[in-house]
Amino acid sequence: MSNFSNISYMISHIFLLLFIYLFTKHRYSGRKTAVICFGAFAALCLFDQLKLLLYPDSVVCYFVVTLVQIFITQFTAVFICARRNSKALFMGLSSSNYVIAGSIASSILHIYTGNAALALAGGFAVHLVILLVLSFRIRAIWLRNFDRENMTNWWELCLIPVFFYCSFTFLAFFPYTLYDNPDNIPGTIIFIVTMFVSYIVVLRYMESEYQKTNIYWKNVLYKSCISGLEDQYRLVEQSEQNLKILRHDMRHYSGLISSLLDQGEYAEIRRVVDHINEVTDENRITKYCDDLIINTVFSNLLEQAHDRGVQVSHDIRTGKNQQVSSCELAVVLANLFENALNCVTEFADKKSFIHIKLHSAEDYLLLQVENEYGEEMEFDSVSGLPKSGKGSAHGFGMQSAQAFSEKIGGSLGCYCEGGIFHIMIYAKFQGVFL
Repeated sequence: MSNFSNISYMISHIFLLLFIYLFTKHRYSGRKTAVICFGAFAALCLFDQLKLLLYPDSVVCYFVVTLVQIFITQFTAVFICARRNSKALFMGLSSSNYVIAGSIASSILHIYTGNAALALAGGFAVHLVILLVLSFRIRAIWLRNFDRENMTNWWELCLIPVFFYCSFTFLAFFPYTLYDNPDNIPGTIIFIVTMFVSYIVVLRYMESEYQKTNIYWKNVLYKSCISGLEDQYRLVEQSEQNLKILRHDMRHYSGLISSLLDQGEYAEIRRVVDHINEVTDENRITKYCDDLIINTVFSNLLEQAHDRGVQVSHDIRTGKNQQVSSCELAVVLANLFENALNCVTEFADKKSFIHIKLHSAEDYLLLQVENEYGEEMEFDSVSGLPKSGKGSAHGFGMQSAQAFSEKIGGSLGCYCEGGIFHIMIYAKFQGVFL
């Protein structure tokens, strides 16, 4: 019996570390992460010898060793994770629950068949099926949600796998096993099904909420773009009307200039010409680039900068065959511009500046923003992005820029030098980007 339990636990540990490896964004290289997981696996198997072979009848040993194994498992999950936070702990705790299903399946098959080899094979098959199903169904959802900061209550969510694990332990393993109380088998199976359904529902709900939030902000952007286009349209209409009036009055100005010429009043002629030029300049529509959406968003942001007394130098070029979405690029430009604008408003006693360079062409994209900064910036060791000092509800602009860069296959870099913060997104397109 002890050999059966030992092998069953060993199989469970293998799949437990596989779950942790597959459902984690690694801090280290794949090879180093695999070595760390193998070390954790060896430690778990070593402690199994204490509670199964050396002290099989000691309740205290079983309890203490199990706690140590839980610590090793969760420490490994958090240690190899790119972000050592509550999400990594939630994933580690959940992995422990997933492998319990295979262990329980082995015990149930052993109880009903009495064949250890068949029970171990059946348990291995259950482990494998669960791993494959979860990898194909929820792994992508989990990894997408891992870097998102749309939820801040992950410590509370960690209670879900903790209570599931405790319930499974007291139902099937401690202090009485399913061998002692086979009547608990139907309830245990139903509980396993409930756990998997709960996890799938929770993760899909999180994905749905993120999609709703994403759609909401896209609608906000479209509303802003439409509002900007309406402003541009009204401005064009007003300018056309003013220029029509000016053209209508030109014959009067022409007659006035002719009369002044006859009188030799050249100073007055200059005043009339200056007035005509002034009216013309007031009704000129500024065009920063050929893309209407980007031009509209940039115009609105530039107006905000001028209202705050911030000097902005810019080099905006967009081509007709640019390979990225105008709306998505406008969002990133707006986020980085606003971040820079909020940063330089600290310099109220001196002239502050922002430099923006945007080249969007058929074969490449370059977006660069430079601005002064006051307080020393702290950068995330994993993402390389500056950390927001305003709490978890901020910093989405940088995350949006990083997500956009990853989507178009580009690279994002940022650094501070000489009191200037630099951030740049660059992508080289070899083919048509969809």
